Order: sequence, then structure tokens, then C-alpha cells
Amino acid sequence: MRVDGREITVSGSLLQPLTRRTNDILRVVLSGLFLAIVIFSSLITRNEWVALEQSISQIVGVLTPTQANLVYIGYGIALLALPFVILVGLIVSRQWKLLGAYGATAAIAGLALSVTGEGLAAPRWHFDLSERLDSVTSQFVDDPRWIAMLAAVLTVSGPWLPARWRRWWWTLLLAFVPVHLVISAIVPARSLFGLAVGWFVGALVVLAVGTPGLEVPLDGAVRAMARRGCIVSALTVVRPAGAGPLQLLATCEGHQTAAVMELYGPHQRGGGVLRQLWSKVRLRDRETAPLHASMRRLVEHRALMAIAIGQLGLANTSTISVAALDRGWTLYAHTPARGTPINEHSMPVGRVWEALRELHDCQISHGDLRSSEITVADDTVLFGGFDKAEYGTTDAQLRSDIAQLLVTTTDLYDAPSAVRAAIDAFGKDTVLAASRRLTKAAVPQPIRQSVRDAGAVISEARDEVKRQTLVDEIRTETVTRFTRSQIIQLVLLIALVYVAYPFLSSVPTFVTELRTANWWWALVGLAASGLTYIGAAASLWACADGLVTLRGLTVMQVANKFAATTTPAGVGGLALSARYLQKGGVSPMRATTAVALQQSVQVLTHIGLLIFFSTAAGVSADLDRFVPDAAVLYLVAGLALGLIGTFLLVPKLRRWLSTAVRPRLQEMIGHLTELAREPKRLAIIVAGCAATTLGNAFALWAAIEAFGGDTSFITVTVVTMVGGTLASAAPTPGGVGAVEAALIGGLAAFGMPAAVAVPAVLLYRVLTIWLPVFAGWQVMRWMTKNGRI
Repeated sequence: MRVDGREITVSGSLLQPLTRRTNDILRVVLSGLFLAIVIFSSLITRNEWVALEQSISQIVGVLTPTQANLVYIGYGIALLALPFVILVGLIVSRQWKLLGAYGATAAIAGLALSVTGEGLAAPRWHFDLSERLDSVTSQFVDDPRWIAMLAAVLTVSGPWLPARWRRWWWTLLLAFVPVHLVISAIVPARSLFGLAVGWFVGALVVLAVGTPGLEVPLDGAVRAMARRGCIVSALTVVRPAGAGPLQLLATCEGHQTAAVMELYGPHQRGGGVLRQLWSKVRLRDRETAPLHASMRRLVEHRALMAIAIGQLGLANTSTISVAALDRGWTLYAHTPARGTPINEHSMPVGRVWEALRELHDCQISHGDLRSSEITVADDTVLFGGFDKAEYGTTDAQLRSDIAQLLVTTTDLYDAPSAVRAAIDAFGKDTVLAASRRLTKAAVPQPIRQSVRDAGAVISEARDEVKRQTLVDEIRTETVTRFTRSQIIQLVLLIALVYVAYPFLSSVPTFVTELRTANWWWALVGLAASGLTYIGAAASLWACADGLVTLRGLTVMQVANKFAATTTPAGVGGLALSARYLQKGGVSPMRATTAVALQQSVQVLTHIGLLIFFSTAAGVSADLDRFVPDAAVLYLVAGLALGLIGTFLLVPKLRRWLSTAVRPRLQEMIGHLTELAREPKRLAIIVAGCAATTLGNAFALWAAIEAFGGDTSFITVTVVTMVGGTLASAAPTPGGVGAVEAALIGGLAAFGMPAAVAVPAVLLYRVLTIWLPVFAGWQVMRWMTKNGRI
């Protein structure tokens, strides 16, 4: 390479690999949205668009019929020649590899619009020139297949050719819209559809085959280095451009050491912006740094942070130059990293933590404390990277640094020495607060990927912090605005509200029906609801070996109703039960085991009762209407078998089953085995769990009798247990919406009219949920005030 009269040797390949840029992904998304909009407008709002086009044509359509024909014929000839011009352009620019993608894209787009219910429909081009706009060229302009082929080949060839050609060709293709308006014609919906299909097909092909990077402006980079006193004599490619920058090693004349040149291409900007926006959306404000408007600002920030940290003597690189180059490239040049990696050095772990403390004393956070970004030179710990470093940072980012270094040093050294050094450098309270971030969500993915077993290392560090700070539990800190489970719950909640709305809208009817209800039966249902608290208290009392009083547990169950109903899946009730047992003198491990044992027996009892009463209901009632069709059952069975096969074949899922699920199942089976050796205790637990299920069923049966319904207790029990199963699976607190819909639908399946089923179910929910919730709130406040929970 020759720059300003000097010959510079370039070693290595500058040819950038095909990459799937962020622009390619966005193109697919936008083309898909455009296709959906075209389909929607064609099917629903086409008449309005035709009226609008007619009114516009009357204003701008000033051409005579002869002039309109000439314009249309000329435009049609240009559009007919366009694909051949593109083909010649590809051949002239010697884009031989693109010719296959060019032909495949055109074929896919054309065939996609040629498929009909009777097979492939060939174009019907003819040469009848008797009509005003019925010419050979108009047949191509109005044929959606031709438009689709043009849009597809333009899309797939655009990234390979000069921008000027691409802009002119797209302008020519899209001109069919104003041309139709000028000649007082309506834009054919099929042409717009062909344009949308062609763009979408071309975008998919571009995403599949990848696009080339732009030519690297090495001459500009060499001149920028010369302005900083580094006269480059040779360049060696260290890493080609791709997901990261193009990295070169420059040999400077008259300098002892070389310089590292990092060139960031224009196609990397989109991905960086999207990652920043995603972090802003996903993480809380205190967790994220200000947005960088461009790649240049991001590179400048990194260079300035290297200068600031270098003044403290803690940076392993020094900034040489930052410059904006031609064609959207940005140069960041710095000295090579000094020292040896920390994982190859026997530096004491305390020195690493002291270096981080020096950074934090100046209110600087690093943000990426992987072992690869930490080096040792002359017995001094140095940091590199600085992509995520911040000056004047927040306390949350400082705590994140401590959590990251806990993970890294635990992996490099061991947990006891790493935690001990962290406490010596920052203090017990600071380390304890930072350890709340030792979770998968709070530890950044690059840090987790840099250690041997992220889950085990994080757990080891948390356990060691608990041991050295003498705390029983470290409460997890929430760093995200939302979690995956919350998104799923929101989607399910919207679906459940949609399903349950017709039933909830009948509340005014329920108020009217209450005037005709038999209140004695309502009192019987309320008493049956109270039986469930005694049963739950008795089962938990037996699971805890009678270490707490049965009376206290019964009172606690009332408060438990409030805690379980106001939290999804009843997790609040489980936590309250464990907390009450701990306050009663039961150890935390024993309390958790007792609650888990009760839930396990409750599930098994529920399943046993469901099988028993379903069998009884099948004999005494028409259960066929309540059972799905055989096709649905086969589909569910097939999906279940497929899911089991997936878990057994995928190594990661199989490892999760063996490391996370199997130990818990073995523990539960062990507890149940020990319980089977104590028949008296087992009988109390099973009886209590059965009382809980049957008490709810009896309450619903009483509510049905209150409104004059006539059905058997067996039928009501089956419906109640199905509703209880939905309540445990529904993401809404207390299963609101899902339970009502399931109970009303179940009663209707057994032939009960809606005039009885709807008010009976609503009365049942009032007796078993809403009245106990208000009472449980007061009981919970009383227990909190008296220190019982």
C-alpha cells in the first residue's frame, strides 16, 4: 500500500468476512411489517385507499390520454430493462459470487406469487394494444411477479454495489406509484403486494448469505497516526473485522514499541445502539450509563476513560489517537497492553482488590472485570478495556464492580481468600450489599462466560459472603425492570382477562340474584370454608412434628389466605408459613422442609381425590362432555413425549434435569419415604390435606344449593378440583378470572344452567376468597404487630 509517497507493508488479509449486520436484521423486520400492512390495507381498507387515490389523481393527473400512454410506455420500458441493467452492473463490478443469489432471489420471489390453489400460474403477457394502458410494458408494470422480482434483486444486490446506483434504481422502481397518479390511474394493490413480497424475500436472502463490509480506509488511518507522531512503516492484521473492530498492529518508525490500531466500521454502529437501547429498556436507570449517540462517541468515551484511569497509574494501555475516517469508519489507536494476564501471575488477591478500591475512590467504575482485562506489570495491578467504564458513576455500578470481581477472583483464586480480600478493601457492609448482585441476572454475561462454571462460582461466592459476614440470608437485588416470567405472566393475564370478562361482567346480575338466595346454605358454605383452615393447620402441624401449637397455626392460616391470594401462585402463603414456623422456634431448614412436605402431600392427595371422584362422576354423570376429544388428547400426549425427548436429547437440558431437578425429586421422595414409616403422622397430614380440598368442594355445593341448583356432591368435587388446579397454574393472584371461568364452564358441562352456575360460583368465591382475604389482612397486621411473623 502506498500512502503519501511511502510504501507501507500490509501483512494479513483485509478481506472482511460476510457478516449479518444489524441493518440486515432490521431490514427483515421492516419488510415483514410492510408486508403485513399491505395485506391488512388490501383486505380491510382498500376501498378507502382507492377513494383517496382517485381524489389525488383528479388533482395531479393533468396529462392527456396520449401523453399518459407515452409516459407509461416509457416508464414500462425502463422498468423492463432494470433487472438486466442490474445484472450488467454486477458483471462489470465482478461480483461473481452474487450472481447465484441474484438468480435464486428472483426465482423465489416470482414463484412465491405464482402459486395458486391449482398449482403454478404462468404470466399471461400478450401484445394487444387496443386499450389505453394495455400495452406490453404495462403488463410488466402491473404484474406483481415482475415487481416482486425487481424488488428482490434490488434488495439482494444493494449492499454489494455503490450507493448511487442503489438509490437511483430504487427511485425508478418506486416511481410506479406517482406515475399511476399522474396518468389518472389507480395504483394496483397487486403491485404493492408484489413490492412487499419482493422486499421481504430479498431481505431474507441477504440475512441468510450475509453482506460484505465496506472498503477499509487504511490511508486515512495512516495519516491520522502520522499526525500523532507515529509514522507507520508496516501493518499486520491481528483480527479481522466482524463482531468486533478490525485490529492491526502498526510498526512506527523511530519508536521502540508498536501501536495497536482498532478500526470500527459503520455497520457496527447499529448493533451498538440497539444493545444500549435494550439495556435501557431491560435494566433500571441506575444500572445503565448514558446513551452514546454514535460509534464515534463510544470510541471517544473509551479513549477518555483510558486517559483518566492512566493518570491514576492503573491503565495497561495509553491512548494515541482517535479519528473519524472516510466511509463512516472510526480509528482508536493505543499502546499494546502492558504486563501479563492476571491468570498467569501469582499476584496476591488482596492487591487486585486494592487496585479496584483506588478506582472507586475516584468514583470510577470499570464495568467489565474479566480476568482478560486485568494484567500485572512491575508488581502493579492494571486494568484494560474501558468499554463500559464510567466517571462519576452511581453506587449501583460500583457495587456491580465488586460483584463482578468477586466472581472473577473466586474463579482465579478461591472463595475464602477472595471474599476476605474484598472485605479488607471495602468493608463488610459494602461487600454484603454488593453480594446481593451475585445472581445470573445481575452478573453480566461476559463475566459469566469468562469463568469455568458461572452458576457454581456465583453460588460459592454468595455462600462464602454469608459465612464471613455472619448472615443467614442474602436478599437478591432487583436490577431489571422486568423478568421473563413477568412477561409470560402479563401475556397470560391479558388472555385470562379476555376469557373471563364475560363471566366477570355478570357481577351486577349476581347482586340481583342475591335477593333470592337461601342464606342458610350460604352460612353452611362459610362454615365449610372454615374447615379448610383447620385441615391446612393440622397437616402443617404434623409436618412440623408438633413443634408449634395447632391453635396458632389455625390463626396463621387466616392470614395465610391473604398472603396466598394477593401473590401469584400462592408464593406469599408459602413464605408466610415458613416464617411463622421459624418464629415459633423451628430452624429455617426444618421450616422450609415442613412447608415443602405439606405441599407435596397436598399435591398427591389432590391427584388421588381427583382420580377417585372423576371415576365416580364417570359412572353417575355424563363425563364425556367434560373430556377433550381424542385428537386433542393425542396431540397433548405427542407434545408431552416430544418435550420429554427434547429434554433427554439436548445436553444442556439433560444436565439441568440431573443437576437441578433430580436432587429435589430425590429429597422429596426421601421425605415421603420417612413419612410412610409413621402411619399416625401420615394419616393426620393426608386427612388435613383432604379436608382442605373437600371443604372447598362442600362450600361450592352449598353455594349451588343456595340458588336452588340440583347436582351431586361428586360432580361438584370434580369441578372444584379442576378449578383449584387452574388456580395454582394461573399467574393472577388467587387465580382471579381463571378459576371463575373454569368453575362456570365445568358446571355448564354437567348441564347446569348459567342462571344458577354464575351466581353460585361468584358466591363461592366470595365465601372462600374475598371475605377471608379482608379478615386475613387484619389478622396478618395483628400477627406482625405482635412479632409472630
